[in-house]
Amino acid sequence: MNDMSRRFLIGAGAAATLLPALPAFALTEARARALIDQAVAEINRVIASGKSTGAMIADFERIFARYADVNIIARSTLGNDSRRATAAQMRAFTAAFQGYIARKYGKRFREFIGGQIQVTGVRQVKSWHEVRSTVKLRGKSPFTVLFLVSDRSGRDLFFDMVIEGVSLRLSERTEIGAMLDRNGGNIDALIADVKRSG
Repeated sequence: MNDMSRRFLIGAGAAATLLPALPAFALTEARARALIDQAVAEINRVIASGKSTGAMIADFERIFARYADVNIIARSTLGNDSRRATAAQMRAFTAAFQGYIARKYGKRFREFIGGQIQVTGVRQVKSWHEVRSTVKLRGKSPFTVLFLVSDRSGRDLFFDMVIEGVSLRLSERTEIGAMLDRNGGNIDALIADVKRSG
């Protein structure tokens, strides 16, 4: 197992421990796949819409908010510093983080025009499910995106995306950590920085 795989598995396990301990409603492979099938269908519609980049980013933010466990992703991305943040700071950071992710990844939709994302399989991994998809772009080799899906927040949502072996949540933890360091550990300054970034 290489270092990236090890970091990913450790990080995914850490994210799972952050999920509230609600009664198990037995998320099934079919439910996990249905969630990502629906999310991917919406993303494909945005790609094919011919909209401006700004409109595509707004659409992607709505998709991200609907299908991702943004609270868990944001808290996990902030890491140990989330424990010293106030409830108001966490709400503000989560909202800022949602917009940041939409801008950062939504800008790449232009690369997807003429391409497509297709769900290809699903498997259970411990307490969550891994839904595999293939991204096919014009003139480029297909690549894999994994969605990690859990229902432990009370709804079926994905709590991470792994793009070509790189965890969105872990890579963003590094980015957000660097931003926090640049702001001297000040969470309010970090929130303002995140609002401007992406």
